[in-house]
Formats: sequence, C-alpha cells, structure tokens
Amino acid sequence: GKHRIVIPCLGHFKEEYEKVSKLYMNNQIRTTKYTLLNFLPRNLFEQFHRVANLYFLFLVVLNWVPLVEAFQKEITMLPLVVVLTIIAVKDGLEDYSKYKMDKQINNLLTKVYSR
Repeated sequence: GKHRIVIPCLGHFKEEYEKVSKLYMNNQIRTTKYTLLNFLPRNLFEQFHRVANLYFLFLVVLNWVPLVEAFQKEITMLPLVVVLTIIAVKDGLEDYSKYKMDKQINNLLTKVYSR
C-alpha cells in the first residue's frame, strides 16, 4: 500500500530533511487566480469571453473603419474601457482578499500527533 515518510526538521535530521523536501510540492493553499505578472493578460482574456464585451469590442473595431464610422473613435471606446476597468478592479480586490486569507491559513499553527 501507500505510505508516507515524515522527516523532522530537527538536529541531525536537518540534512536529510532538506534533501528529501526538494522532491515534493509544498502543502500551501492557493486559491488566487492571478499573480502580479499575469493579472492584466489573464483578466482581459477572461473578460473577452463574455459576449457583451465582445459586442462592444466589435463596435469599437467597426468604428475605426472610415466608411462605417458613426461616432468619434474615443466615444465608442469609452463604455468598453470603463466596464473593463471596473471589472478588473473588482477582480483584483477579490483576488487580493483571497491572497490575504490564504496567507492567514497557511501561517496557522498546527499540531502533529506523535506517539
């Protein structure tokens, strides 16, 4: 059957612990979607999977064609930019609160049963 090996990080076991611990993933909880590096591209990718945002993007692109231009280009972009910005701020704040909660949970003290 399956078994696990627990090596304490104490005294003369420290070298063995450091050698073995590199082989396994850590035990941290991570519920966040974004990092600082991937927030903008991933958030835009998710937002443009919504049909309404694609519709407004289509109107913006269509308005850049001189034959079809109905309004000023900047006015057509304004609703899309406002909606994308509001949703990005909301998603960022939600993800940050998840990050703080994960950090709090990962730093809790635990008790280990030992015979």
